[in-house]
Amino acid sequence: MRALVLGTIAALLATGAASAKKPEIPVGTPDGEAVSCIPLNQIRNTRVRSDKVIDFYMTGNRVYRNELPYECSSLGFEERFLYKTSLSQLCSTDTITVLHTPPAVQGPTCGLGKFQPIKLEKR
Repeated sequence: MRALVLGTIAALLATGAASAKKPEIPVGTPDGEAVSCIPLNQIRNTRVRSDKVIDFYMTGNRVYRNELPYECSSLGFEERFLYKTSLSQLCSTDTITVLHTPPAVQGPTCGLGKFQPIKLEKR
């Protein structure tokens, strides 16, 4: 009985370690020159890949990868952020703020990098 319990605990720990492993960032091949700004009205959705990488999915199946100049603490864990801009574009001079849950409390504010158009590797 003791061996069964220890085996079960070991299996649970292994499962926890596997699920705690950070997902890999999909390979993105550059597809043109990096730009400083992207139009807000063309952003369909975003995918936070890590504390430093966000993919912006645009209309027309275009994807821009933004690699932040510095890691933004808890961005990869929360996978939620907000931005404020008075322009019709989101630019590398803008910042994002991580949203913690629950409740939606604002976390660190971090600067964006340039927006690199990419083609994502098909899986």
